[in-house]
Amino acid sequence: MTSWTQTTFAPPIPAARKWLDGVDFPADRPLIDLSQAVPADPPPQVLQDVMAEALKSPATHLYGPVLGLSSLRETLAATWSGFYDAKVAPNQIAITAGCNQAFAACIAALCSAGDEVILPVPWYFNHKMCMDMTGVVARPIAVGAGLLPDVDQARSLITPNTKAILLISPNNPTGVEYPPALLHGFFDLAREHGLKLIIDETYRDFHSQADPVHALLKTTDWDHTLIQLYSFSKSFRMTGHRTGAIIANAETLSEVEKYLDTITICAPTLGQIAAEWGLRNLGPWLADQRADLLTRRAAVEDSFPVLADKGWQLHGVGAYFAWVTHPFAGRAQDLAPKLVREAGVLLLPASMFMPEGDTSADRAFRIAFANVTPSDIKKVTQRLASLDWPLAGARPAS
Repeated sequence: MTSWTQTTFAPPIPAARKWLDGVDFPADRPLIDLSQAVPADPPPQVLQDVMAEALKSPATHLYGPVLGLSSLRETLAATWSGFYDAKVAPNQIAITAGCNQAFAACIAALCSAGDEVILPVPWYFNHKMCMDMTGVVARPIAVGAGLLPDVDQARSLITPNTKAILLISPNNPTGVEYPPALLHGFFDLAREHGLKLIIDETYRDFHSQADPVHALLKTTDWDHTLIQLYSFSKSFRMTGHRTGAIIANAETLSEVEKYLDTITICAPTLGQIAAEWGLRNLGPWLADQRADLLTRRAAVEDSFPVLADKGWQLHGVGAYFAWVTHPFAGRAQDLAPKLVREAGVLLLPASMFMPEGDTSADRAFRIAFANVTPSDIKKVTQRLASLDWPLAGARPAS
C-alpha cells in the first residue's frame, strides 16, 4: 500500500539545493540564490532583545493554549480590524506554527479524502503537497492574461465534492497582486455555492498598495465564507520561529483546534511573544521593510530590459517574487541545474509549481528576490543575458 507521504513529490527546495553539490563558485562570482522566499536579515535588534528577555521567563518554555496566546490573538484581532476597518474578534483568530500549518489545519478542518479544492496554477508547492497527503483533490485553474485566475472557469469546476477555493495574494510563485474586484468575485462565487474562500495573505505587508486591497471583512457574515491565512515570518524576519495565523469563524477554529492539538499542541511561545511585540511596536519599521522590498521589485523591473533583449519575458512581479520565461531550447527543469553551474544562479523551474505533464512549465522560472540586493539583481540579469545557449526554434548549425 502507498503511504500518505508517497502520494506526493519530494520537497522542491531541498531538491534544488542538491544542484549545488560539487559545484565551486569563484570568490569573484559567488552563487546568487534566488530559490527560496526568505528575508535577507535577522529580526531587528530591538526584537531580538525582547526575545532574549522572554527566554528568562519560565512560561516561555511551557505549553501554551492550543489556539495561541490570548494576548496575541487579541492584538492581532485589533490589528486586523484596524487595517481592514472592520470588526475581527479574538475568537476568530488562531495562532499556528507558521502559515504552512495554518493551511494544513484548514484543509483538515474542511475536507475529507476525495473532497476537492479549486486553486490557480501555478500553485504554491506546499499547498499541493498537503492536499496530496490528505487525499484532497486539487482542481487547477490555468491562469490567463496577467497570471490571474478566472471566476467563471472556477465556477465550471465546482462539483458536489468541492469544499473550498484557494487564492494567494500577493501570489506565490508569480508575485502578482489580485485586484479587489477579482477577490470579491471569488468571494461571491464561494458564498453562492456554500464554499470556503481561503486567501493566503502571507505577503500582504509587502503589497504595492499600502491600503487594504479588498473589503471582504465588511461583508455581512464574512466569516461564513472567508478564511484568511497570515504569517509573521516575513514581516518580522522570524521564519525560524514558525508563527502564523488563521482568521475564520469560531466554528471552523474549533475544528482547527483538534488538528493543532495533535500535531504541535501549540505554536512556539517565543515566536508568539515576538509577534505580539512586533504588532504593537514595529509598525514604522515594517513600513521601511515594505519600502525596501518595493525597491527590490523596482530593481527587477528596471534591470529586466537587458534580458528582454535576449528573449526573456517578465510576466509577473510583486512582494517577494517574479515569474519569467526563458528563450532557450530545452525545458526549464533541465536548464535550472545548468544555470547553477554556468551562471552561478539558483532559480526554481516552473515544473515545481505546476501539474506533472503541463508543458507550459517548460519555459518558466520563479525568481525569489527578497534576500538579494538591487546590485545582486542587476548581476543576475547580466549573467543570464550573457548565456550563449541554443534558442528555442533555432536551426542547428550546418
